[in-house]
Amino acid sequence: MAAPAQNADVTLTPDLAGEGKDLDLPEPHVYRPSTGSKVKAVLKHLVMIASALLMIYPLLWMLVSSLRPNDEIFRSPGLLLKSFEIENYASGWDALSHPFSHFLINSAIVVLGCIIGNLVSCSMAAYAFARLDFRFKKVMFALMLMTIMLPIHVIIVPQYIMFSQIGWVNTFWPIIVPKLLATDAFFIFLMVQFIRGIPKDMDEAARIDGAGHARTFLQVILPLMVPALATTAIFTFIWTWSDFFTSLIYLTSPDKYTVPVALSAFIDSTGESNWGALFAMSIVTLVPVFIAFLVGQKFLIKGIATTGIK
Repeated sequence: MAAPAQNADVTLTPDLAGEGKDLDLPEPHVYRPSTGSKVKAVLKHLVMIASALLMIYPLLWMLVSSLRPNDEIFRSPGLLLKSFEIENYASGWDALSHPFSHFLINSAIVVLGCIIGNLVSCSMAAYAFARLDFRFKKVMFALMLMTIMLPIHVIIVPQYIMFSQIGWVNTFWPIIVPKLLATDAFFIFLMVQFIRGIPKDMDEAARIDGAGHARTFLQVILPLMVPALATTAIFTFIWTWSDFFTSLIYLTSPDKYTVPVALSAFIDSTGESNWGALFAMSIVTLVPVFIAFLVGQKFLIKGIATTGIK
């Protein structure tokens, strides 16, 4: 008997080849939002847009005011420009005893030192709390977390006395050195939570290969901590760049001023302040913050979502 052909055409049965009259198939359900839900969605978006404009209005007003003459800044609360004064940026750049670039460099030095200090010291302390076993570990961890509730105004006086006795006042060291000693408990807690989410099997595999704690930390744990490290770097940059109180306490000479202290020099107690130059240099100061946030936004969201919120 001959074998059936391999490429024979498949013939549908009369029931299946018809127009589907004999098949009782349910119609696919298509979700159609009701009129009420559409109205609620539109109102919700309108409220969110209005709230965003309300929060961003001071920043927009400062940007517009930096392009206005001084005599028109407080006369016009709106955002419409009657005249365009780009000279505010030129006059503000050279208004103080040093060019404004000098203060930007000072802030960059302080910020870079604080970022390196927090990344090195806080990551090492976090690894110790997350992976090592030692006496009074839980007590020390609890004390470390309690320091988050300790305001800087409580410790600034003894710190100032100590740094004054060793001759560090009017230098950058009182701002940078504490970061090298893992004094930011928030970042330690952030990294501890991240390290606890890494399986310990990786540590055991490295230990079988002969790696000690230092090699395990540097070659296994640290490369996996990129989101937490990026979050720490971004927050340290933003907080240190805009820190006015600490810089005002320790930096006394104008050549050591950081950006926040330099901006305060534009305000004159006699009322003859150069507001246009002040707003212009404030916009210049905000540019690095926006760039840092935009560049590290992905790491910032990932670091917060996968660490401290667990």
